[in-house]
Amino acid sequence: MGDPAVVKIFDTTLRDGEQSPGATLSTEEKLQVAEQLERLHVDIIEAGFPAASPGDLAAVKEIAGRVRNAAVAGLARANRGDIDAAWDAVRAAEQPVIHVFLATSDIHLQHKLHLSREEAIQHVQSMVAYARSLCPTVEFSAEDATRSDKDYLCSVFETAIKSGATTVNVPDTVGYTFPHEYEALFRDLRERVPGIENVTMSAHCHNDLGMATANTLAAIKGGARQVEVTVNGLGERAGNTALEEVVMTLRTRPDVFGSIDTHINARELLAASQLVSRLTGIPVQPNKAIVGLNAFAHEAGIHQDGMLKNRMTYEIMTPQSVGWSDTNLVLGKHSGRHGLDARLRKLGYKLDAHDLKAAYSRFITLADQKKHISDADLRYIIESSLETPAAI
Repeated sequence: MGDPAVVKIFDTTLRDGEQSPGATLSTEEKLQVAEQLERLHVDIIEAGFPAASPGDLAAVKEIAGRVRNAAVAGLARANRGDIDAAWDAVRAAEQPVIHVFLATSDIHLQHKLHLSREEAIQHVQSMVAYARSLCPTVEFSAEDATRSDKDYLCSVFETAIKSGATTVNVPDTVGYTFPHEYEALFRDLRERVPGIENVTMSAHCHNDLGMATANTLAAIKGGARQVEVTVNGLGERAGNTALEEVVMTLRTRPDVFGSIDTHINARELLAASQLVSRLTGIPVQPNKAIVGLNAFAHEAGIHQDGMLKNRMTYEIMTPQSVGWSDTNLVLGKHSGRHGLDARLRKLGYKLDAHDLKAAYSRFITLADQKKHISDADLRYIIESSLETPAAI
């Protein structure tokens, strides 16, 4: 299982993330992302789904040949053709991983796979064993685990472990579960599945109800020591758990998680976010946690005043710790006199109380007309003592 205080980061930006509509990447672009993921120090890069297309197989093979500081995984359905393609793609990696999945919920078994529960277990047994005969590291995922019968899920995981799985993944494939349910599921599996103490338990959550990060953190509390995440939370439908959110929650709240941490170099988080956003063409929402443009921006006067006195008043981590250069005190109609004075001092203007009061009055008048006040606006206010015309 490895160090119980370390949560392995399994990054699936290049597989699950790329399945986000419009996010298709070329092989060269995938290589750029893989190189950045190495700089982030992720533990496993899921590079793609080799059986999906010749292009995907070629891209995974290229990444497996280049990456040296992380394991490289290829996804495969529970059939020989997919597993052979995955092995062909990852076999040159320093640490190859075959990731086999099969759905276990009745709704998937009946309506998608047309398999009985017993037939599905036989597939798990034979295909996990086949994958393990090729590759020393095999992950098995029970797709739609959170909507599966719990007794049956225990049997499936017991079979996968006996067949050679080294990691068992408990996906919340459709973003259905709640944190307390997901934590309890991990605890139940740990108690009920023979041999599970000898493998890594993994969490994989989708964000359909906005709870992917909360559910992933709950899984860690329940015993998960691998989490499957994407940069910016990229992924199908509402997306996956965001890598940066899990990493920084563990770093920020040791009072809750104790010594549990990851290997991630957090100063590379912003660079990863911006690279993925640029290459996929999918923008990051301004108020996105950690990597959004406004994550370390403050406009409200009360907040700016507190920040100028002590950063900890309104920031629970430093912007530099995740790759930003500094806090951004945004000047707008909600800003206070202390925020304006701080910005003016940066521009070289040191006003006495009387002049600052007058400048603030002109500033507020302008701020009512413009969404954002630029440094050029401030210079004009000070040097002309006149209002700058509002932008049209």
